[in-house]
Amino acid sequence: MPVQLNFVTGNANKLAEVRAILEPAGQDPTAADAITVTSRSVDLIEIQAGSMEEVTLDKCRRAVELIQGPVLVEDTCLCFDALNGLPGAYIKWFMQSLGHEGLNTLLAGHENKSAKAVCTFALCKGPGHEPVLFQGITEGKIVPARGPTKFGWDPIFEYEGETYAEMDKDKKNTISHRYKALQKLREYLATEQFPSQ
Repeated sequence: MPVQLNFVTGNANKLAEVRAILEPAGQDPTAADAITVTSRSVDLIEIQAGSMEEVTLDKCRRAVELIQGPVLVEDTCLCFDALNGLPGAYIKWFMQSLGHEGLNTLLAGHENKSAKAVCTFALCKGPGHEPVLFQGITEGKIVPARGPTKFGWDPIFEYEGETYAEMDKDKKNTISHRYKALQKLREYLATEQFPSQ
């Protein structure tokens, strides 16, 4: 049976990427394995302590209570190896405060510029169900900003010679941390009964 997911986000770029990965061009929306993603923009309190997994699980539980139905939430982290994983789950606030140049400055005194882009999705069937986590990691390095600056920290995260911002969207959507997590989600949905709406 086709699956409809309520993706809790107000970020149009994230929504576009998730749809591009889960709703491939030419997909028959009535096919048994079809996934349709609907955006639900709701204000969620995010806990400011705990692991990225704990933050995502808490956000999912709050979303389920607000929406009273199946939800998908995401938390994205950018972890600098030289800084023991910081900024991690706080990348949104670091980015807002420091920008691309400031994030590079954090590593100015370190030879090691390696970083991990981590995406954690939590999916919950609805009230009374426990969320399930799906995580993807792409290893790269932090570089001075290159490419369009439309999507968060994409211009400073380099993977095999190209920043995410420089990549063709289709290429990024086959190697990114988000893609890797969503592939695990797709595999789960292929074997799990999920309520349709």
